[in-house]
Amino acid sequence: MPETSPPDTDTVNGFHRLSPDQILDAVESLGWVADGCFLALNSYENRVYQVGIEDDEPVIAKFYRPDRWSNEAIREEHAFSLQLADVEIPVVAPLLDASGESLHQHDVFRFALYPRRGGRTPELDDPEQLEVIGRFMARIHLSGEQSDFQHRPSVDIESYGIETSTWLLGSGHLPMGLEQAYSMLIDDLLAKIKDHFSAAGDFKMLRVHGDAHPGNLLWREGQLHIVDFDDARMGPSVQDLWMFLSGDRQFRTARLADVLEGYTQFRDFNPRELHLIEALRTLRIIHYAVWLARRAEDPAFQQAFPWFYTAHFWDTHILTLKEQSAELDQLPLIWD
Repeated sequence: MPETSPPDTDTVNGFHRLSPDQILDAVESLGWVADGCFLALNSYENRVYQVGIEDDEPVIAKFYRPDRWSNEAIREEHAFSLQLADVEIPVVAPLLDASGESLHQHDVFRFALYPRRGGRTPELDDPEQLEVIGRFMARIHLSGEQSDFQHRPSVDIESYGIETSTWLLGSGHLPMGLEQAYSMLIDDLLAKIKDHFSAAGDFKMLRVHGDAHPGNLLWREGQLHIVDFDDARMGPSVQDLWMFLSGDRQFRTARLADVLEGYTQFRDFNPRELHLIEALRTLRIIHYAVWLARRAEDPAFQQAFPWFYTAHFWDTHILTLKEQSAELDQLPLIWD
């Protein structure tokens, strides 16, 4: 498709024109023959559907939220996924059309097609599965450090913490009685986060998955599939590892050893990045609440996250941030 800017449609409610006919017509515009069956899959930032194909396996059609990413940024995501697939890393990369294009447009909507892959989330208490995850994340990072993204942002304090919290304080979403408490807490957290980043030293930034949580890994019959590179950014390698660590400190330490047992079979790991784990976790919590607030008028969000629209959500959010403040006062995990 030609280089154009993203369609000028409303970022929040831009999907209201995406009808079943539009979905099927988009898929068929690439030469596929849809059998009329489609199934909406769990996705809120974009819209994702399984579309039945006559005499063939279904395909997954992903329609991008208008105005979020530029075409160049989406193509960088696709190119990264395809590069990983070329070296036999089990990522689910977009399908290419006859001209080698992965990003398409139908009406105002940009979309991509993917092969269907199924599976369940990995078991985070299984050392063998964590070791496999570590190996594949290391291989992703070996490719990721070969070049940089030019059109995608970074996992950093500015975009995940400062810009997001500043936006929220001016948005009117916070209950009036909580604005001052939130502002003071954010100032405290950002100071601690900066200290943790400083303690990590001059760590390497590379292309990372960016949203490597268990829901984006599919495990089936001993085979791992890694999906959804929509949030791929420049970031530290530990960004793709820390979300597989849960439970109390002792349990997290043991699981860290499992992941790094696999990781270091393919790539060295800088132990100073362990200073970043709780800082990155805190930034993700801040960013997630703002992500919900920015999409608050999207009907899909209103249906999927009804608890967001209550004062209790913000009370709980601030309590969670206070707990993270205490976590930031602790020493980082130890990797022997």
